[in-house]
Amino acid sequence: MPFSDALTYVADATALDYVISAETSHIEITPRTLKNEDTFAVFDAHGDAAPELGGNLGLFHHDTRHLSKLFLTFCGVRPLLLSSTVREDNATFTCDMTNPHLAARDGVDDLQHSLIHLRRQRFLFAGASHDCLTLHNFDVTSRRIEIAFDFSADFADLFEVRGARRTRRGDFHSPHISETSVALAYTGLDGRMRRTLLQFEPQPTELSGERALYQIALSPGETLALYIEIRCDATPSGHSAKRAFRSALNSARASLRKRSARAAWATSSNQYFNDGLRRAASDLAILITDTPQGPYPYAGVPWFSTVFGRDALITAFQTLWMDSTIARGVLLHLAANQAQDFDAAADAEPGKILHEVRYGEMAELGEVPFRRYYGSVDSTPLFVMLAASYFERTGDVETVRELWPSLKAALHWIAVHGDRDGDGFVEYFRQTEEGLSNQGWKDSHDSISHEDGSLARGPIALVEVQAYCYAAWLGAARLARALGLDRDAAAHEARAGVLRDRFDAAFFDAALGTYVLALDGEKKPCRVRSSNAGHALFTGVAKPERAGRVVEALMSTASFSGWGVRTLSAEAARYNPMSYHNGSVWPHDNSLIALGFARYGYKAEALRIFEGLFRASIYFDLRRLPELFCGFRRARNLGPVSYPVACAPQAWASAAPFALMQAALGLGFDVGRGRVIFDRPSLPDFLDELVIRRISLRDGVLDLKILRAGASAAFSVLSRVGDVGLIVEKP
Repeated sequence: MPFSDALTYVADATALDYVISAETSHIEITPRTLKNEDTFAVFDAHGDAAPELGGNLGLFHHDTRHLSKLFLTFCGVRPLLLSSTVREDNATFTCDMTNPHLAARDGVDDLQHSLIHLRRQRFLFAGASHDCLTLHNFDVTSRRIEIAFDFSADFADLFEVRGARRTRRGDFHSPHISETSVALAYTGLDGRMRRTLLQFEPQPTELSGERALYQIALSPGETLALYIEIRCDATPSGHSAKRAFRSALNSARASLRKRSARAAWATSSNQYFNDGLRRAASDLAILITDTPQGPYPYAGVPWFSTVFGRDALITAFQTLWMDSTIARGVLLHLAANQAQDFDAAADAEPGKILHEVRYGEMAELGEVPFRRYYGSVDSTPLFVMLAASYFERTGDVETVRELWPSLKAALHWIAVHGDRDGDGFVEYFRQTEEGLSNQGWKDSHDSISHEDGSLARGPIALVEVQAYCYAAWLGAARLARALGLDRDAAAHEARAGVLRDRFDAAFFDAALGTYVLALDGEKKPCRVRSSNAGHALFTGVAKPERAGRVVEALMSTASFSGWGVRTLSAEAARYNPMSYHNGSVWPHDNSLIALGFARYGYKAEALRIFEGLFRASIYFDLRRLPELFCGFRRARNLGPVSYPVACAPQAWASAAPFALMQAALGLGFDVGRGRVIFDRPSLPDFLDELVIRRISLRDGVLDLKILRAGASAAFSVLSRVGDVGLIVEKP
């Protein structure tokens, strides 16, 4: 299908070069995703990848597809799928298959269906995919079978996979073939050679540059295993494929266990909720990548498996109560990559925080601007916000001291470069035509509009960005005071107070009953009811007298679908429940809104959001909340409608249940007194009991049991280590 005819869904980009082309819906292929560090894979339920199965399938490393085809056949046909899943800890993908009925041919006897069992296991580790296909003969006679693996590597840039068209490509090299291995290679226009090495064990009967063929005789009850190691941009491991499989599997599982062990965890009286929590925690564990500065959650698979500033900052907020090391790693990594100079092509200015990093050929050549791109208006205030929240959670003044130069640079950007016209609000605009035209979290080209549906023209001041800036100034004041900089603290507090008054005057619309979405380049308000207004409650910039109106607007039938708050009200001109940002439901967005509701005392409404997203999660594959889903109204006996190209797992969607738990419980920390605080705690109706273990504070650890007691909750301490206490504030 030509690109112009393809149904496209805009994701993090706005020009046609950056859209995600959805010629095949993820839902149709039941994708199975794996990730380890800078490598990820997307296969169908059989464990196969091929262009005819879906354009986004394959094995990817550093934004290049190193394997575009891996297709298994049994005696020339595709095996019958019995089951397909990813382990609860995301360590391995496993599918079970069997033979279809095969009539006698070429001297081979008739084979009834379901006599040969095939089990396919796959996992990723250290830049390689490790595969094991186990065959077992359940027939009472010996069987001669043929197993074939067809493979190829197109070395396509991730943006090509997403739909971008290139007029030129680099050079493909002839395959290098040995008895047990095939090396595929491509030299891009950037001069870099990218390689894929496939190693087979045992030795195939026939091996070419595009196929490995096995002629196998299986006795009754016999089991045989075939191993494939597929390495991206790496020299051979020095081990056989079988030995590499076993060694790498142990290392991969140990790495995931180590990451999970850092965090608090919860179990409940609801098994569905437990399943979802375990999957969410496992998804976060695989999305986290170790950087020189510490753990950093990549945004999501498949399209955003890389460093994103905004996504990681919000994920760190959502998980701060359970694992503060994520926030520290995010802060230090973003500080190390903070913009130092002006660069129009990268939308960079001194003090600005990263939007996105890419490593593929197109980014290296400048065909897309994302090699090191700073085109997000909210990452910088979120960076300061998170630093303050991290300090309040941990009391780690040494990390704050280390970050202080970067925090000062970020504040300077907010005050100077972010507010070009000096009106006190931070606006965005792209400095070149190649950059993103919308640079808030709703960054699709049509996401910011006026009440008549016309698109807003920049520079644009978003409602949530001003809310983040308010929290950034207040947070910076707390940090400055902790460092003994009282004069700076007073100045930052004063700026926050002025911004709050200006924000209220410019953004609250009494007739609309909520905050407007944005101010356009002429300071005209975008009078649209959107979920963005809920972020004003999340940060505390909303004056108390406004909170009730905002909650009412967000929980109206036009905005609340029953599964969650829509990005755009159904009454808006551009409302479309199937759109990316104009009527869909985003779990991370809803979790921040729920935290905002709880902050202002609207616990019942926060619990409704919690309940809606929980009920939605039951219907999704693997109990995994996706990046987003469609905003159609909840109906009896029907699940939510999936969005065709939503990422799953996505970090801030995976983190949403943990933020929703925090909102319900009013969970906070008083580091100075060594106390864990629960402010007006309550549990949703689907949870009668919740047990949270390993809540850490300073050197102490607390295990708690929480029981639902009407609109409140009852607590009991199961275990206490160190000097850590508990405060429960009742309604």
